[in-house]
Amino acid sequence: LLSGCFLATGGAMMYFISKYGDRSLLPVLAAVMGSVGAFLWFNSNPAAIFMGDTGSLFLGGTLAAVAILTRAEIFLLVTGAVFVAETLSVVLQVASFKLFKKRIFRMSPLHHHFELIGWSETQVVQRFWIVAAVFSGLGVWMFIR
Repeated sequence: LLSGCFLATGGAMMYFISKYGDRSLLPVLAAVMGSVGAFLWFNSNPAAIFMGDTGSLFLGGTLAAVAILTRAEIFLLVTGAVFVAETLSVVLQVASFKLFKKRIFRMSPLHHHFELIGWSETQVVQRFWIVAAVFSGLGVWMFIR
């Protein structure tokens, strides 16, 4: 799930940097995107290797660091809407359960909720990739004209 979303968001971020940011960050982001693309290529469905928290935290940290260094934090909020939704689903679930003893989602993060309502893992991944691509395009359209 993360790899495809990262490629969409990272591609939008690279475009933003090429227009407005410190271009010295482009090779760094390109190298990370290349490694994620290779991971995705050689680990297609059915996955043999799972990235886990260490890899996903590194990728999130990379996007956050690049956004901060290029002053593109709001741009990242739009283009990284899938990541924002996943994070907010956990925050809302925990807060709702602590305050009201009720769950908003069947399970959080959000992608597990969709699996529990009947979507296959492949459907969840493909649809989240589509949403990531749409929000990446929306971010580029909103901020770069």
